[in-house]
Amino acid sequence: MKFTKTLIAASLAVMSADTFAAAFQLAEQNASGLGRAYAGEAAVADDASVVARNPALMSVFKEQQLSVAGIAVVPDVSLRGTEASNASVNPGQLNDSSIAPAAFVPAGYFVMPIDDKFAVGFGAFSNFGLATEFDADYPAGQLAGETEIVTVNMNVSGSYKINEQFSVGLGLNYIYADAKIIRNFGANPLGLPAQTQAVHLEGDDYGFGWNIGASYQLDENSRFGFNYRSETDITFDGEYSNQLPVQVGGLAGASVPGSVEITLPAIAEFSGTHQLDEKTGLHYSVMWTGWDSFEKLEAHVAGSDAPVFSKDENFSNAMRYSIGGDYQFNDAVLLRAGIAYDESPADKNHMSISIPDTDRFWYSFGVNYTMSEQANLDIGMSILRGKTQNFTESDGLGQQWGFESKGHAYLFGAQYNYTF
Repeated sequence: MKFTKTLIAASLAVMSADTFAAAFQLAEQNASGLGRAYAGEAAVADDASVVARNPALMSVFKEQQLSVAGIAVVPDVSLRGTEASNASVNPGQLNDSSIAPAAFVPAGYFVMPIDDKFAVGFGAFSNFGLATEFDADYPAGQLAGETEIVTVNMNVSGSYKINEQFSVGLGLNYIYADAKIIRNFGANPLGLPAQTQAVHLEGDDYGFGWNIGASYQLDENSRFGFNYRSETDITFDGEYSNQLPVQVGGLAGASVPGSVEITLPAIAEFSGTHQLDEKTGLHYSVMWTGWDSFEKLEAHVAGSDAPVFSKDENFSNAMRYSIGGDYQFNDAVLLRAGIAYDESPADKNHMSISIPDTDRFWYSFGVNYTMSEQANLDIGMSILRGKTQNFTESDGLGQQWGFESKGHAYLFGAQYNYTF
């Protein structure tokens, strides 16, 4: 069991950098905001997706509305090995042109006004998600492998219109989370096959959170909005295994109960929206994410009261800034565009190849097409460009690996809105 605990510690030493990065936080709760880089999301009341970004905006709706969205995420994250490695492999063997698979992020919302003051809403969406994959025989297998975290947020919200200027909203959230982490030995001094699993950990959990929102209508052309989403504690309870022989303290593929505790951080957003003239709108947002709530990472296995692994982290709170606009091209077509700057919370001395995180810029474009009095369609796309990073990372066997990473992504979204 002692050797087993050592392996858990070695693998989880990099798990935090794998998951807790700007890339783990999802902005993609709708396709309408995608077209303007999600500028103004806490103030713009485009459609029923306000349930996710500011429930106070439900007070703007006079009729019931249903919104269904889907966004395709196409990452372009590549690695190149550098001479900083001291492992006995050619740095070229570390090259990988794509370590993050494409993903699809769905969402759905419904807003129902009760009277001229009260409205309720329901939503299913995600605020956090991650997936990276390396070949089973990748040389730096203890740093890479397969990492996947999926979260689903089920939300019920209510809003109250205090007067013609002020509205407030409250949301209650049920968050389901599922995680899988696989690490292989890769090139190692123990003589084990590269694809031998050092760690296979799977688990799931659920938690509860809340969010509050407020909006202020300055005049008929200007609105400000604020939304705060609470942090949520998640304990992934599941099974841990490895493929090491029993003779050396391994599990030979057998499973034992294991758990890892994490905290999904709090999020706050302030937005403004201004209708400059009959055709042109201006929108902006400042978003704060409280990554410093993630103080340390601990792992437990059955039969041990004390944590088998505890590691202090060095993440910082991160900001996101966005500005965008829209233009009413004709009665049926509304054009959108926006840019954003997304800060990474990761310390440059705590980089990881599973998600080589970096600050990034968003360049976004979109269109809304009115199909009828009841229905309209949103199409949006964003190009994300990250900085090139150079860093080294050490595994649990004392080997040091050097990398150059480039991280970009492309987002494509569509959304259907229907008013009853």
